[in-house]
Amino acid sequence: MNDVAEAELYGNDEWSVQADGIEHRDTGYFIARDALARRRAEGLWDWPLQMAEKRWCRPSLFREAFLAALECFGIARDAELIRSFALGYGIRAVVAPAAETFVTLSDMLQPREMPARVWTTARPAIRALTAAGA
Repeated sequence: MNDVAEAELYGNDEWSVQADGIEHRDTGYFIARDALARRRAEGLWDWPLQMAEKRWCRPSLFREAFLAALECFGIARDAELIRSFALGYGIRAVVAPAAETFVTLSDMLQPREMPARVWTTARPAIRALTAAGA
C-alpha cells in the first residue's frame, strides 16, 4: 500500500481527504485543512462558492468530500454552509442524470446571445389614436 492511500482519510472518484487538507486527484488543486472553514464578509463559506466557479469541479463529488473533511477535522457545519452551496451551485435541474444536473451560479450569470431584433409594425388602432392627438 502506498503512502497516499495510507494517509487518505476519505476519498471519492475526484477528491482525496488527507490529514493536511483535501486535494483534487486530477488537477492537484489543494485546499489546506486550516482554510476549509474560511468565510466571506457576509458569513458565507468561501470554498463552496469558489469551487462553483471551476468548470472541472463536479459539484456532487466536491460537496461529498468537503463534508467528509469537515467531519474528519471536527469543523462544525451551520446554516450558512447550506446557503453557500445553494448560492454557488444553485438548484438541481429536472433532467437526468440527477448527480450532474446542478446549475451553477457562474452558468446562470453568463451572458446569453441576444435574439435577433424583431421589427413589428404599429397596430392600426394605435396609429389612428396617435394621429387624432389622443
